[in-house]
This record gives sequence, structure tokens and C-alpha cells, in this order.
Amino acid sequence: MTNQTLNPNDVPLSVSDIDLLIAKLTTKPQEWPSISMNSDSRSLKERIAEITLKVEEATHQLRDIFKTVKWSENVPIAAITSDIIPIISQAAEFPHIFYLYDEMKQRDEYTYRHNICVGVIAAYIGKWAGLTEQQLSELTLAATLHDVGKMMVKEEILHKPGKLTAAEYEQVKQHTVFGYSLLKKIPNLPPSIALTALQHHERENGGGYPLQLKGANTHLYAKIVAIADVFHAMSSKRVYHDAMPFYKVIKQMKEDVFGTFDPSLLLIFLNKIMKSLVGKEVLLTNQRIGRIIMIDPYDPINSLIQSDNQIIDLRFQKDIQIERVLGV
Repeated sequence: MTNQTLNPNDVPLSVSDIDLLIAKLTTKPQEWPSISMNSDSRSLKERIAEITLKVEEATHQLRDIFKTVKWSENVPIAAITSDIIPIISQAAEFPHIFYLYDEMKQRDEYTYRHNICVGVIAAYIGKWAGLTEQQLSELTLAATLHDVGKMMVKEEILHKPGKLTAAEYEQVKQHTVFGYSLLKKIPNLPPSIALTALQHHERENGGGYPLQLKGANTHLYAKIVAIADVFHAMSSKRVYHDAMPFYKVIKQMKEDVFGTFDPSLLLIFLNKIMKSLVGKEVLLTNQRIGRIIMIDPYDPINSLIQSDNQIIDLRFQKDIQIERVLGV
């Protein structure tokens, strides 16, 4: 690689490659590319505003639909597939997932907004994992309905502002079984939809619920939704906690790469989401501001950072980490 023209997007780098990059490095940080500063920035903002509005509308629609589920115990699949799924699919076509981040920080309507955002995030992961169009369609529906069983949980427990008692937590955990029961009785609905509702809290090491299944016995869609579910939940304001900073969410999920989630799917997710941050400014734990210029696909959280005219490789600078991504 050192005998070739060095491209800042080529990874991983050897020490000599890094030395070459430093030698070629401009001292003007603003010359490094940014995913948001371009000639189409105004239309980009307009597109984000349009998609955000549609996500908000879909949230309200899903709220009304789910409320009918509560008293009728019937899931109107036709209404969801015609009114909600197209919006989620359109949102997942947008190239940058971070437009959703403000949506994740909203506390109101969390129960319903969560299903929409998980649908979008799961669709991203499904595309990145190479699913077919048919599989993506099923996955999106499964993700949107993954928490439908919560409509069968008492509202005073579901929306309790404080910590749940052990008995209350057991009630909440039953939403997976409730959702499975609601969905499996719908004619012509793929079994994967009900299985995702049942299994999205199962974990690779068998430490999840409700059946303590290990990864080999868990449906692919449930594995994807598990990642999207946790990412959105940690990134969101709730009645009992604030949203975690983006980078802390990513760091926590990286620590769970073995045992909790399917490692191949989680690494795809982390790799893609970190690649989309190339060019973004970050605050480091030493309080210096830098810019992400490269990520290692095998260790995406430990990026290559440009700070002034210095290159900081977080793979080797173990005493420095990214504290937060600025503007995210």
C-alpha cells in the first residue's frame, strides 16, 4: 500500500502509511471533506425537514392504529402497509442516518416514535447486510410491529416515570409474547413478523427473554431489530432518563459485540455508521477538537483524527477517546 497513491479512505493503515499521510497532510482542517458542507446544503436541509415531517406524521398515525389494537386485539396490517411502511421505506432511502438523531431525542410519543425509528434503522441495516427487496419489505414491517405487544401492557406500568419493580418488569417482558400472539393469528402474514415480535429481546449468548434462546435459534430479522431497538432506546429521551451522547451509545454497543448481538450484523452497523462520520468534527477527551478522517473497518470506533496539523490514531492512543461528535 505504501507504494501506491495514499487515499484517506483506504483502511487499515500501517505505521509507515500513517507517516506518509502526516507528510502529505494540509495544515488547513477546513479543507478536509464534510458530509454536510456542500453546494446542495440548502436542498439537503429541505429534504431533511420533509422526511422529518413525514416521520412525525407516521408517528401520529401509528399511535392511532396501535390504540385500536389495544381495545380490539386486532392489528390492521393493510392500513400499516399502505400508510406507514412507505414512509419508513422513503426515510431509509436518505443517505445519512443522522437526520433521525433529533427525532430520537424527542421524549413525547416515545412508544410510537420508537417503532417508526426502529423500522428505519432496521431497514438501513438490512440494506447494508445485502437483504433482497422481499426480505427488506418483511423486515421493515417486522421492525415497525416489534413492540405491538406493549399495547397489551398496563399503561401505568408502561409509562411509569420511576424504576419498575421486579413484578412490573416481568409484566413488561410479556410484551414479546403478547405481540407474537397478536401477529401469528393474522392470515397470510409471514411467520417472520410474529417471530421478530417474540424474539427481539433474545441475545446471542442466551441471556435474553422470553425463552433465553441463543443466536442459532433466533430469526435474522429479530437479530437486526435487536440492534436497532437498543440503538434507538439508548439514543432517546425517556420519562426516566435522558438520551445518551451518540458516541457513548456506539461505544457501549461495541462492547456488546460478542455475547449480546450478532457480531457480523453489529460490525456492519458500526462500520457503516462510523464511515458516515468521516469529515465530522469531534471533541476528544483531552478537550481538543479534531476531525474524523478515516476509520478502521475492524475497529471503527477508534478512528484516525486530524487535530490542527497533527494526526491522532485512536487505535494506539489508548488514553484519548472521542467524547462526543459535534453537531450530532
